[in-house]
Amino acid sequence: MEEHTLMEMTGTVERVTFRNEKNGYTVLELNNGEELVTVVGSLPTAEAGDELHVVGTWIEHPSFGRQFSAQIYERLQPTTPKSILLYLSSGAVKGIGRSNAKKIVDTFGEHSLEILEKEPQRLSQISGISERRALQMGEEYQKKLGIREVILGLQKYGVMPEEAVRVYRIYGPEAVSQVREDPYCLCTAEVCLGFQRADAIAESLEHPADDPCRVRAGILYVLQHNVDNGHTYLPQDKLLKTAASMLGLPPEPVANAFDDLEQEGNVIVCTIRERRVVYLPRLYHAEQFSADRLQMMMDYPSQPILGAEEAVDAFEKSVGISYAPEQKEAILAALTHGMLILTGGPGTGKTTTLDAIIRILQKKGEKVLLAAPTGRAAKRMSEITGEEAKTLHRLLQVEWDETDSPTFARNEQKPLECDALIIDELSMVDITLFEAVLRALPMGCRLVLVGDCDQLPSVGPGNVLGDLIASGMLPVVQLRHIFRQSRQSLIITNAHKIIAGEMPVLNDHTGDFFFMQRTEPEQILQTIQELCGKRLPATYAFSPFMDIQVLSPTRKGALGTASLNKMLQSVLNPHAAKKKEIQINGHRFREGDKVMQTKNNYSLSWERSDGTMGEGVYNGDIGIIQQIDKSASVLTVDMDGRFVTYEFETAAELELAYALTVHKSQGSEFPAVIMPMYPGPRPLYYRNLFYTAVTRAKQLLILVGTQQTVRMMVNNTRRTRRYSGLKDFLTGEVVFDEEG
Repeated sequence: MEEHTLMEMTGTVERVTFRNEKNGYTVLELNNGEELVTVVGSLPTAEAGDELHVVGTWIEHPSFGRQFSAQIYERLQPTTPKSILLYLSSGAVKGIGRSNAKKIVDTFGEHSLEILEKEPQRLSQISGISERRALQMGEEYQKKLGIREVILGLQKYGVMPEEAVRVYRIYGPEAVSQVREDPYCLCTAEVCLGFQRADAIAESLEHPADDPCRVRAGILYVLQHNVDNGHTYLPQDKLLKTAASMLGLPPEPVANAFDDLEQEGNVIVCTIRERRVVYLPRLYHAEQFSADRLQMMMDYPSQPILGAEEAVDAFEKSVGISYAPEQKEAILAALTHGMLILTGGPGTGKTTTLDAIIRILQKKGEKVLLAAPTGRAAKRMSEITGEEAKTLHRLLQVEWDETDSPTFARNEQKPLECDALIIDELSMVDITLFEAVLRALPMGCRLVLVGDCDQLPSVGPGNVLGDLIASGMLPVVQLRHIFRQSRQSLIITNAHKIIAGEMPVLNDHTGDFFFMQRTEPEQILQTIQELCGKRLPATYAFSPFMDIQVLSPTRKGALGTASLNKMLQSVLNPHAAKKKEIQINGHRFREGDKVMQTKNNYSLSWERSDGTMGEGVYNGDIGIIQQIDKSASVLTVDMDGRFVTYEFETAAELELAYALTVHKSQGSEFPAVIMPMYPGPRPLYYRNLFYTAVTRAKQLLILVGTQQTVRMMVNNTRRTRRYSGLKDFLTGEVVFDEEG
């Protein structure tokens, strides 16, 4: 039973048992002189040895019992030698361990912290501590004090501890005064709090609406927001109009601030097809470099394979295959040109064509590397070719900085060691990753780019595959012929009908593509529940966890993935006394749940049952939670035979995966796919998204809903317009505006 009366308590922190570094939520043991009390709450700076005064209420946790929930806390300077020793021994100050902590307290007693802060050189009086080491200890303690002050000083503005540490790294002890003077410094890429939060802080500090710092930050926010939606640039008139509207300001101050940004080099203005457009510098340079490098590769191509036609004929005989004319055209293009773009829908022979290219190049002594943008796409590429395929990030040897921005060990100075690079699922590759690939290509390397231009574009900025094809500058072979064995699949037949704007066949009950008419969301949910829980496992022996995948166009709504995941979790993996559960970031996970990794994490370690160990879990990897260990604050996930241990903080990178958005499923294939078909926002219910969903299914596809929704998606050709300039750089349509 919870007690809501506010109570006060003072004591010494014995130990910190858990802390979420992102939001500061902490669980600690506090000795109040009478008993050891578990205190929970936002206590981001509390360390072992601290004297705390806390105000809060008693609560009863269902698993951990009686706890004190702190609403307000104040850190009191440790005053007794015992509490100072506990604090310094905790490792809170870098460079001071238990041995030196005891020496310091034995020598200086209750004055130890004052000496560390103001006269650290005196520590060199202690045996084993040099003057240099003493000054380093003092510097680390002062830094600790500075970070504490910044965390506490910014907490009142809603800045989380991890964010406050980033602010401290940039501005040091003056961070709080810097934020008060210019809250929009929080919008920088290094801090990355976002314009809206900075704007709210500025308003609370009564900064004027036309503050030039606000206007500049607002313009950059609009530009970055559109980058997050896939654009690489915006037309200048559209940018300024949108920014003025968002800021609630007339055009003049916005235009003046924009001129300042251009003069400072924070934006780049150029003309594309007689329209002034605005880039963030990194994206301008990414598209410009990519176009320049591709042009160089066309001007200085790799050496053609001698006797290419004879090699193809010989390979045909050796494998007993007679390639279609367009397949042979693609194979010869890869062997004789430095570059090739190979496109085509399902059943058109991309896999067979790709296999021939790889085998013939290998027979000719060339080292061929295979890559794809996601872990699941790379795994699928490995399965269909029998060769190792890596994610592009792994291939380029990525390292992530503190702002989660990638740097690549493979680049112009240290290029890839290969004669040919083949990339699958190119439609998922954004312009910044494509630039990194081109920077890492050795001179004379062949580049074969494979993708389906009818699928969804990349989540990140740019339209790489579409722009390359539209430029007309690179060799492109599009496979259109659907082979006889593929025509027997209604999934493949209907996928081609959908992309051609035709209604799919919905009344054939003998194949692999089924439609179940349901008119109400409740009926659709009930049917999906029955299909996943009973009918498909019983009829096809599909695992409801690893074989069946529900896809939805959206996260929100009654038939969005958030709602579907809760429903399917309750049906497929219901609460049970023997299953441990944990709440993380508002999501409830329990042992046995199907989960997906939502971002690339190259530092996560994994181990197979045979003892093989490695690192790296990728965006889109799906697994099952095997164990939740609350005492160690970790959970273990079986990712297709790789057992990955997540600390609870890192487990925020997981989400339930019984249902996925179509975007999240891209690059993956599943034995069975179920998709609800009920009217929703038109921008999310369009032909290419429908096509992408259908092509995720390998053996069985079931649509549950209304024919009206099917027809709406087939007829809705609206693809969100992307402002991207790679095609224009390739065709010479970009004019740099030197005068600004």
